[in-house]
Amino acid sequence: MKFRIEKTALTDVLVIETEYPRDERGFFIESFHQQGFRELGIPTDFVQDNHSRSRRGVLRGLHFQDLSAPQAKLVRCARGAVYDVVVDLRVGSPTFGQWVGVELNDENMRQILVPVGFGHGFVVLSEIADLHYKCSAYYVPGAEGSVAWDDPDLAIAWPVSEPILSARDRAAQSLRRYLERPAFRIE
Repeated sequence: MKFRIEKTALTDVLVIETEYPRDERGFFIESFHQQGFRELGIPTDFVQDNHSRSRRGVLRGLHFQDLSAPQAKLVRCARGAVYDVVVDLRVGSPTFGQWVGVELNDENMRQILVPVGFGHGFVVLSEIADLHYKCSAYYVPGAEGSVAWDDPDLAIAWPVSEPILSARDRAAQSLRRYLERPAFRIE
């Protein structure tokens, strides 16, 4: 399989495209290839795979795990379509508070690498969407944090105005509140 990397406006946040054969029977894809990823400089130290299913209008995020259990993610949409967003939460970074958004879907098979120090979220565009993501660290409830999806200081151009949110995401902190005790800092 051939992988192509598309750099984004946020350092180390990468969109990964994979060539995959399709015909009348369907398709076959290698979504992760340790050697191929290493050759492209993409981290391959994943320890956990997650799978989430959500319905149209569900927005999850913007989530992160702090430095007590830092977690990078390699995210892809295996079914349906999502608008995926990554936000730089590293205080001192020249791109702090900036974000990138890409559509991930079961046709383009794109993936996005979310490094440590970035918040991640997505909203479902299709009737149902299945997200698969590899994580570089185990889930630790005490390390989790979130920033409000609709924070005006972030001004994310979500393709929905009234998403379906969990109680956790409705209670997420503002970016200004995050700055009082930031999880990530670049010196």
